Amino acid sequence: MKNNFAVIMAGGVGSRFWPMSQETKPKQFLDVLGIGKTLIQMTHERLLKLVPADQIYVVTNTSYADLVEEQLGLPRHQILTEPMRKNTAPCIAYAAHKIYTLDPNANLIVAPSDHLILMEDRFVEIVEIALKDAASNHTLVTLGIKPSRPDTGYGYIQFENTGDILMGEVRKVQQFTEKPNRELAEIFLKSGDYYWNSGIFIWKVQTIIDSLQKFKPQLNELFKSKGNDYNTDNEQAFVNQAFFNCEDISIDFAILENAKNVNVVLANFGWSDLGTWGSLYTHLEKDVEGNAVIGDKVHLFESENCIVNLPNGKLALLQGLDDYIIVEAHGILMVVKKDHEQRIKDYLKDIQKKDPAYFA
Repeated sequence: MKNNFAVIMAGGVGSRFWPMSQETKPKQFLDVLGIGKTLIQMTHERLLKLVPADQIYVVTNTSYADLVEEQLGLPRHQILTEPMRKNTAPCIAYAAHKIYTLDPNANLIVAPSDHLILMEDRFVEIVEIALKDAASNHTLVTLGIKPSRPDTGYGYIQFENTGDILMGEVRKVQQFTEKPNRELAEIFLKSGDYYWNSGIFIWKVQTIIDSLQKFKPQLNELFKSKGNDYNTDNEQAFVNQAFFNCEDISIDFAILENAKNVNVVLANFGWSDLGTWGSLYTHLEKDVEGNAVIGDKVHLFESENCIVNLPNGKLALLQGLDDYIIVEAHGILMVVKKDHEQRIKDYLKDIQKKDPAYFA
């Protein structure tokens, strides 16, 4: 494990989990499962099985540094702060160059902070396979998740289909497709050679830096220290300048869709990105009518297949609802049909126009 490093990306807002997830405290810092642990705490605990504690770094927005310290107990030098959100490529470039100065032979695991993984031992096995491939073959490795439905909210990875598919196999990636429409997602599901893109990446730190230099040289040069900026008092000022000048782009568009040395490990370890209330619903305990309820005073009558998340002590009587999301948090009540949840962002934009003072 001595050369293993991890980067937890924790700068997102999680607007589709509104009203629980808000800009002041996004979903990665919330106990959305009602189990006494936040999503970032679960992510950190999982990575401790693969990486020494002092080699796990969190990249987050400056405004969340205190939350990270409070929830994970990390020393400040392991909390890397972005002055603004510029997507995942700048985040990864920053972490890669910093870690390279600490260990040029580092293996790097990059993981989102807000995903759910139910089979953690299997996850560890899959990551170890990916680490071996990345180290031996200088590849950029992603973890692909066997799809269970034609979900239009995920990116898809097409891999070389050379016969029987076994979990834990390493396959060469042919192409990435970001969030297809329903018709295309159904075609992908039937084909058998498309898996969901988990957004979890494994590579040698040297390999990702070489890839950044090849495909995004301007971005790479901004984060490549010309002196001794990293791990000094000058680091934050140097990084802030790089973020102000770099482009806003994901690692998928910047590197993975262009590189030829991209592999995927086929996996199935109980993964969900918990991107929506509906994805959370599939992982919660349900009553005989299919209702998933968080809240100790909720009473449902003649209602089916709902997800309810209300504060403890909040007495609620709900009748005649089918396939609804009912959430109260921060003095806000939201009631939305489950099959309309992808429109929550659009609804919020409309509300913001009509009531801008509330969002100030």
